[in-house]
Amino acid sequence: MRRFLVDRASIENVNVVQQEAELEPPPNVVNEFNPNEIVRDPGHNELSNILQRKDLNIVNAMELVDVVKARLGTMRESGWNNFFADVQGFCVAKSILVPNMDDEIPVRGRSRAEGRTITNLHHYRAEIFYVAIDKICVEMDHRFSEGSNIILDCFSCLDPKNSFSKFDVDKLARLADIYHADFSDDDRGTIRDQLETYVLQVRRNASFSTCEDVQSLAMKMVQTEKHLVFPLVYKLIELALILPVSTASVGRAFSAMKIIKSKLRNKINDVWFNDLMVCYTEREIFKSLDDIDIIRTFTPKKSRKGHLPRNFI
Repeated sequence: MRRFLVDRASIENVNVVQQEAELEPPPNVVNEFNPNEIVRDPGHNELSNILQRKDLNIVNAMELVDVVKARLGTMRESGWNNFFADVQGFCVAKSILVPNMDDEIPVRGRSRAEGRTITNLHHYRAEIFYVAIDKICVEMDHRFSEGSNIILDCFSCLDPKNSFSKFDVDKLARLADIYHADFSDDDRGTIRDQLETYVLQVRRNASFSTCEDVQSLAMKMVQTEKHLVFPLVYKLIELALILPVSTASVGRAFSAMKIIKSKLRNKINDVWFNDLMVCYTEREIFKSLDDIDIIRTFTPKKSRKGHLPRNFI
């Protein structure tokens, strides 16, 4: 049997093909293995879904990142037994012979003449299960680096839930230093006082008690004209709302560029290309528009050689 990987945290399709008898394979064979049938994803689906949403809730994303990291750590420390039980159940259901974990096999990458052996348990647990989880943890640390976590943690202090219970003046003032290009020296000197005044006023204002996230907070700021009274605080809120656009939506935009600007349309000008990009990335909105309404809107804007049928006007 060729090496196969069963990984609860990184769900991948693994095919193990039985060789002919002369290759002397071990007595367990998996023709078509799908880990989705036996394992559950430790929070990765939820994290992936929330990071791809355009209305990304930073607080929820930050909490899910910590939860996924914690679950991966717990799985590595004490998740092998439950995982192996799931694999055994899958193999029994599919009539697959499970190898004896106490049997010894040659060390991979070493000459058989050396006679060095390890148990199946060590191979599958230490060399596959642990290694796969460690690689996922390294990738998550790379994707959610310390600098990114600091920014997300600071922006999470804008959360208006529970009467702004997470509000932290020091962390929010630190954002002015991180985004130094958007704040002048005078702004960085006065933002702390403005934040302290802001949080006292919004906590006393009953209309802000209905805010559930940063989006509703921004709308309420404009409705009550508090964005004019606290312009620096509102700029922080704007940066928090722009942040999702600079994460998930950017990936979608680059994917759309490869589809729109192909080899046959490589000379398209920037204005036309930008318009096509908007139509593609926001295609769900454009699907809801009626073609006839679009034609009627653009027809009177410019005189044209051709005339539309009367039922379009």
